[in-house]
Amino acid sequence: MSAALVLMCGLAFSGKTTVARTIAQTLDAVLVSLDDINDERGLWGGHGLPVEEWRRTHEVARTRLGFALAADQAVVIDDTSNLRLLRDGYRALADAYDAPFILVFVNTPLEDIRERRAEASTSGDRRSVDGAVFAEHAASFEEPQSDELALLHRPGDSLDGLLSDLREILAGRVADRSSTE
Repeated sequence: MSAALVLMCGLAFSGKTTVARTIAQTLDAVLVSLDDINDERGLWGGHGLPVEEWRRTHEVARTRLGFALAADQAVVIDDTSNLRLLRDGYRALADAYDAPFILVFVNTPLEDIRERRAEASTSGDRRSVDGAVFAEHAASFEEPQSDELALLHRPGDSLDGLLSDLREILAGRVADRSSTE
């Protein structure tokens, strides 16, 4: 797989990380997780972080993305991508490397997310997100608009179908790029 950027988008606890890992493994892509970067920096976004700390985390992610794209590798960014301006920034970065950009919106119903959050807080299998932090996150979340051409994935949808769509899109874009050179 040559250079490409797949950007995950969705509320916390929507299932993005599971989908991102599958995509990265299937496409033999580099996985860049903003949660992992925060962990490396000794931070946890689930308790709330100042905007400046998120900026630094995104800067680390963009740097890693740039190295991978320059090395002609595909990259999956695992983040909520909750704001249009963040998504547009990653889209512009992909364009700067002449790499295809695909937005994957994991659209999970809030009731499912509530159940997942409750399970996480009791099981200890994963870190939780404070109630106030999640409420602010959900209230400020900007769903992708139709002009963003996001691939939509919902709980119960086939991952095989999503992966097939990704392969088709990437094959078409790569063919389109090579036919103009």
